[in-house]
Amino acid sequence: MIKFIQQLINGTSIGFVYALIAIGYSLIYSILSFSNFAHSTFIIAGAYTGFFLLTAVSLPLPFSLLGAIVGGILIAVFAEKVAYRPIRERGNPTLYFIIASMGMSIFGENIVIATIGPKFRSYPPILSVTAYQIGGISISVLDIMAAVVGSIFLLMLMYVVNKTRQGMAIRAAAFDLETVGLMGVNTNQLISLVFLVAGALAGLAGFFLGMKYTVFPQLGNLTMKAYVAAVFGGLGSLPGAVIGSVFLGIIETIIAGYFSSTLRDIFVFALLILVLLVRPSGLMGA
Repeated sequence: MIKFIQQLINGTSIGFVYALIAIGYSLIYSILSFSNFAHSTFIIAGAYTGFFLLTAVSLPLPFSLLGAIVGGILIAVFAEKVAYRPIRERGNPTLYFIIASMGMSIFGENIVIATIGPKFRSYPPILSVTAYQIGGISISVLDIMAAVVGSIFLLMLMYVVNKTRQGMAIRAAAFDLETVGLMGVNTNQLISLVFLVAGALAGLAGFFLGMKYTVFPQLGNLTMKAYVAAVFGGLGSLPGAVIGSVFLGIIETIIAGYFSSTLRDIFVFALLILVLLVRPSGLMGA
């Protein structure tokens, strides 16, 4: 039982990190109806920004965390303005967005390799070595921080989306972006806002992933699991993204803990295929 509870705690922690990424996927999909595979680049930006602020600049942890968020925002807004907005303004098919996002992902990864290098880098062990022992269950401070900070950001986002004018505009644009534009809403600013939020969440997730694992150019590949979580919960559904992410995180850790870590990825992507076959709209609906 203790082992099972330990896996639940570990899975919930990584699930909150997946949720930060999955919500970004869902936000962009809800507005532009395409899966943004360049999301991995936003995460890499956050992870490396936080790492260098902690190590090279020696900033305190909270400021490095904020720097990681800013790093994710800058790359996300840049990608929207340079890669996606011209495609949208020319009225190109959605397929062009997907191709551009794949190109941005590969471009970003290789820019990091060319400028910073391909080697793995470890965050200073500020939090990862600290853990609480409760009845044989180990809870690291990093996992607690990821769950608490992630929850705060997710609750703030839910409030903005459901209780503010900007959130109302985002929800309306998810139904019909063109009509929202005809009603006087600046759609370029609205889409930039969506990318800003997605970039902030991705930068935050990159920081936690870098602290939990290591920082390397292919770190963004972990976003594919968050994408599976978003599809499982329902692309475009924010509650679905959170539920799908926590579920996936828990199932992942249980499989790794009781069976083998080599089976973890097999299950994750088998789940993606199963969901697309049985319920393409996901658990909560798109």
